[in-house]
Amino acid sequence: MNQDNVFLKSTGIILKQIDVEDLKVGMYVAKLDRPWLESTFLFQGFVLKNQADINAVKQQCKFVFIDELKQSREAAGSERKQTLPEQWIKNTPPKKLSTFEKEAEKTGRVYHQTSSLVKSFMDEVRLGGSINVALAEKTVAHCVDRVLQSPDAMMWMTQLKNRDLYTSQHSMNVAVLAIALGRHLNLAVPDLNKLGLCGMMHDMGKMNIPLEILNKPGKFTPEELVIMRSHAEIGWKLLMSTSGMYPGAIDVAYSHHEKLDGTGYPRQLTAEQTTPFTKIVTIVDIYDAITSDRVYQKGRTHLEAINVMTKLCGTELDSSLTYKFIECMGIYPPGSVVEMTNGEVAIVAEVNQKQKIKPKIILVLDEDKQERPPRFLDLAKLDLDATGKSYGIRKIVRPDDFGIDLNLYYENGLIQTAIAALAGE
Repeated sequence: MNQDNVFLKSTGIILKQIDVEDLKVGMYVAKLDRPWLESTFLFQGFVLKNQADINAVKQQCKFVFIDELKQSREAAGSERKQTLPEQWIKNTPPKKLSTFEKEAEKTGRVYHQTSSLVKSFMDEVRLGGSINVALAEKTVAHCVDRVLQSPDAMMWMTQLKNRDLYTSQHSMNVAVLAIALGRHLNLAVPDLNKLGLCGMMHDMGKMNIPLEILNKPGKFTPEELVIMRSHAEIGWKLLMSTSGMYPGAIDVAYSHHEKLDGTGYPRQLTAEQTTPFTKIVTIVDIYDAITSDRVYQKGRTHLEAINVMTKLCGTELDSSLTYKFIECMGIYPPGSVVEMTNGEVAIVAEVNQKQKIKPKIILVLDEDKQERPPRFLDLAKLDLDATGKSYGIRKIVRPDDFGIDLNLYYENGLIQTAIAALAGE
């Protein structure tokens, strides 16, 4: 046998050995001169798309094996993927299958069950165990079903945040928000399932970061920052070694801190080198992080978050997908707390796609900011306050501004009470 060729009997594939100095753009690297997990490459097989890819191979290998028959086919597939976001942007979201008030109770059960499973996945990884991929996929499928039934009810649940469970809850919320954006782009259910899994798995590498760094309330030292940022590569290796894991989820775990301008980490990838699913998860990851209470900061409001994100468009975030996400969330997203023009305070339940400034709300505080019997109200319908004036929203506020704990409102059944009262009207 020619030593420059390797014949794999099990597959019938002929691989050609080639010195790294002879590599060219367009070649398909099928095998390295070392085990894949000892390299920094994401997939076990990839097309050399540019000189940067070639340089990366040169840094780690002396020779590789290429598959000449596969490279043109893979390159064509890669080109198709690059046009996919433009197709998504042209899509219009499907109609909601149900409403917040009809789906809130069931969606709440699914969200909390799923949150518990995500925490169990992470705890298992922290203890050195493996991820049950089949269970993770089943869990994501339940989330997709709930988002398709009522995206508002599922997104409402992402606001029930617990700072002490931030890491696991963040992964759950990123999965839900990614699915919600995917639905808004009218992606098919199989794609929503894959996208949700990407969101759920994106931060698994953090389970191998020391807790004293992961939960540090102050600024990281340069050494701690290096360790913290290593979670992307740790997550890549973890998911690469997980049997049956969706390759796209491996990619997202490795790449969700990359920036379009090539200044991100760990590989300084550019816009052309990051996948559409990575771009989506990066967007919702940043949004949930900004709006969540952390050990070192208070969560900011929806409007503050989108103001930050729009400034990142073009350099860090994909502009078209970011604006689609803002469109998906609405002016007053589900779970946000708003002050009404008459001084009452309410929690937004459901976005009105046709009249974005008139969502469905649940009134919880009166004009004097005292608790009142919860009342479910659709601002798109003519309804008057105690003075005979129409209800309107003055501004979004932080829940803490008026001592509102969304978790308590949910756990004490006040939301369900408001829905039940609506049904009895």
